Order: sequence, then C-alpha cells, then structure tokens
Amino acid sequence: MFHKEGYKIILITFSICIMLALVANFFLENIILRGTVVALTIVFLILILQFFRNPKRNFVKNDAQILSPVDGKVVVIEEVFEREYFNERRLQVSVFMSPINVHVTRYPVGGKVVFSKYHPGKFLVAWHPKSSEENERTTVVVNSSIFGEILHRQIAGALAKRIVNYAKEGQDVNQTDDSGFIKFGSRVDVFLPLDTKINITLNQVVKGGITAIASK
Repeated sequence: MFHKEGYKIILITFSICIMLALVANFFLENIILRGTVVALTIVFLILILQFFRNPKRNFVKNDAQILSPVDGKVVVIEEVFEREYFNERRLQVSVFMSPINVHVTRYPVGGKVVFSKYHPGKFLVAWHPKSSEENERTTVVVNSSIFGEILHRQIAGALAKRIVNYAKEGQDVNQTDDSGFIKFGSRVDVFLPLDTKINITLNQVVKGGITAIASK
C-alpha cells in the first residue's frame, strides 16, 4: 500500500525505468553494461516504492498518551525555549527519519487544530541544530483535552524538497490520522509541557502512531 502523495512520482519513475531498460536493451551491446543499467533502474524503482509505502497498522488510540508522529530514531530529548508559538520552555522530542523510513506524519494527539503554519526556508541536514528554526518547515498545534496544546513540527532535510501539511485551523482531528507527509528524508519535533512523563530514550527506534513517546 502506497501513500497518495507518491502516486504521481511512482508513475513517473516507473515510466522512466521502463524507458531506460528498453534503451539499454536495444542500444547497448555489452551484456554486462546492459545488465548493470537494468539492475540500477530496478533498484531505483524499489527505493521510490519503499519511500512512499504506507503500511496498514493496528492503531490503538489513547488520550492519556502522546504517540510518535513518525517512524525513525529519537535524536533529541531536552528542555528548550520554544519561540514560535508558546514563547516558553517546553520538552522537545525529535525523531529523525532516514530515506527508508515511512514518511507519513500522524497526529500525536487528538483534539482541535489551533495553529497551522508553513515556513519557507533552507535545506540544512535534518540533524543540524539550526534546522528546526531555519529549514523549510510546518508547525501544527493541537489542543488535547488531556495534555493541553501539543506542537509538532515537520522539518525538511537536505534531501526533502516538499513538505505536505493537511492540518487546518479549527479542524477536529483524531490521534494517528494523517497530519502530513515529508518527501525524501527529514525530522519531526514535538514540544510537550514540562511536566509530561517521557517514555522513550535517545537513539530509540519508534513507529508513527504506535510508540507512546510520553504520558501523564
């Protein structure tokens, strides 16, 4: 199963791969070179399919937990001053996604979207300390009945050239529903109240909509 954001790219990639394979078959006499070209096109197609996959998962919604919005590795757990929306200190949890991770962004909590904003910006590597404030990004805040306002921020990386954000202010959303999609690698930051209990550790691998990163 593939995410809707990948349909067009998958179709274009498939067409290009077929064309390259046909060209190699008709115009390259060297069997090794021909086989190499065909193999590389197949590998490239598999990577694109891998990136846009959207596997079915048995989500268990729990209002008393904050779920990871994405698949990846936890690279930051620290107290910071959040400048864009809260203007106060918050606990930041950041999850880095490699190109082979599922790149669907899911709502970590359910509630009402009270803030949604896109910021154009740079394409620093996603683990760069300034990427959270200088890279292309989207910021979404959901007001949860249990935790209050929870902010999650999609951040483009060096390879990510487009962030898709589905959140609209005033919209009621459910935990684990699609919040957006980041094309070709990046990270997501989540900003939590200081009294939130963190349930994960640095370098832990988490799954979007499955792993509880925090609780009351």
